Amino acid sequence: MVEEKEQKHRRFAIINGDDFGFSQGVNQAIIQAHSQGVLTSTSLMVSGDAAEDAIALAKNYPDLAVGLHLVLVCGKSVLPPSQIPHLVDSDGNFSDNPTQAGLNYQFNQATREELRQEIRAQLEKFRDSGLQLSHVDGHLHLHVHPVILGILVDLANEFNIKLMRLPSEELAKSLKLDQRNLLIKIVWSVVFGQLRRYGENLLKAHNIEFANRVYGLLQTSNVTEEYLLGLIPQIQADFIEIYSHPAIVNAGEPLNTPGGEIELGALLSERVREALVVNGFELTNYVKLNSVAASSALKYN
Repeated sequence: MVEEKEQKHRRFAIINGDDFGFSQGVNQAIIQAHSQGVLTSTSLMVSGDAAEDAIALAKNYPDLAVGLHLVLVCGKSVLPPSQIPHLVDSDGNFSDNPTQAGLNYQFNQATREELRQEIRAQLEKFRDSGLQLSHVDGHLHLHVHPVILGILVDLANEFNIKLMRLPSEELAKSLKLDQRNLLIKIVWSVVFGQLRRYGENLLKAHNIEFANRVYGLLQTSNVTEEYLLGLIPQIQADFIEIYSHPAIVNAGEPLNTPGGEIELGALLSERVREALVVNGFELTNYVKLNSVAASSALKYN
């Protein structure tokens, strides 16, 4: 009897571009990074100024997975201000202070039902786009706030939410590559580490999947080619997401991040693509993983 050959050990990398729909320049960068580079996935701000343009572009690139980039801070609401007065100002703008917003959502009971209404409205607007929902994450990661994450879990079956982002990266690896903003990195590592542990338990209980490691938080606006070339060989997890904020700077448009063009360059780098291949990573996205048997092997690793 001939023994079956041992199945090749597989590693999967999702490369995501956040803020799709923020501006024409962000949309252009994400499409370029997908069509010419390593980007496999993106997250749509349905209330963004260029959301309709992003939706139209995405429909021309069927291999680009699109998730919801939930906006509950530093952006505009979908619902009118009169319906959610405890969340937004008279112009429909959320707070620009994520700490203040988080505390408000945690301790102000009046915000709870309004949050549920706005989150539902953003999910409905995404559904109305006709795009398949790949995953859910959030602007400035406010989606991992316990109140917000709980609402998303409650709505998961209705909106077919099968995967969510839970930031998780090793502080030591980040500092080995770049020690700038040391105090901020330490604080974020502690805070988001605790939120990750809470999120893991909640998502597991509701059969919602998440990547082993998610890189980008500790290197916000500086996910450069150099950083990725140093990071990728260090990664030990087999199911990862790396996210960044690629952008093309167009005159008259607001910036979503100061390092957008540098991060776009990293996603277009052939050296980065080669590093992923050399280290055994298959480029994929959440839609593809969810549609094949391989996803069951990745669940809750």
